[in-house]
Amino acid sequence: MTTPDVPLRMELTFELPGTPEQVWDAIATGNGISAWFIPTEMDEHVGGAVEFHMGEDSSKGTVTDYDAPRRIEYAEPDWGQLAGHADATVTPLVTEFLVEARSGGTCVLRVVSSAFGVGADWEQEFFSEMEKGWTPFFENLQLYLANFPGQKVTSLSVDAQVPGPADAVWSSLRDSLGAQNVGQPVDARGLSAQVERLGADPMELLLSLTEPVPGYLGMSAYDIGEGKTMARIEGYLFSDAAPAYVERERAAWKAWLAELAVPSS
Repeated sequence: MTTPDVPLRMELTFELPGTPEQVWDAIATGNGISAWFIPTEMDEHVGGAVEFHMGEDSSKGTVTDYDAPRRIEYAEPDWGQLAGHADATVTPLVTEFLVEARSGGTCVLRVVSSAFGVGADWEQEFFSEMEKGWTPFFENLQLYLANFPGQKVTSLSVDAQVPGPADAVWSSLRDSLGAQNVGQPVDARGLSAQVERLGADPMELLLSLTEPVPGYLGMSAYDIGEGKTMARIEGYLFSDAAPAYVERERAAWKAWLAELAVPSS
């Protein structure tokens, strides 16, 4: 058997508004992580379970260090399966968050993910795509800490498979919203919103919401093979009215994604 001795590593650094305690709450609690990333459950101690929910899939792991408010680390053993390589010979994916206070009420957050593989092409591709995909989420974290630190989040997480190439689905999604430029006001199915971020690689956007529920709505599209695209919404809502909104509108948002009109080639 080939020994997993090829190092794999991703490192990102971000400057964040807030105290170390506020940053810690956002990166080391289930509610905090869910407020800028994806719905997450976490037992907040060494040896505790952590689970990240991605639609019908999830990634489970274990908290391996919990030193508030400076360092948290967790390990996910099944990342090969998430990448479509369930029988891969790899070590667990270990992710470390380090918080360093700076003057002026800000902090620097360093994020390091690492594992060992056997040198297969898909391993490095996984890490490269992870770095590309994570960066927008940490921009969400900056916004969360600037505008809603410590507040309870209600998640709106839906996805749908849409026939057609990702770029065509992405174009249809943007056209359905009328979202073409950053700063542009849009109506997102009755939500008063403004385009906060608009990216092409990865194909994702973020809307800042005001009425009837404040928060953020992230949308993305990515190829899943066989001529199909996964269209996804991750919403972060912050008000007493948010749970009722999600209960009422989740199915309608999923139908909206599934019904995106993609022109035939």
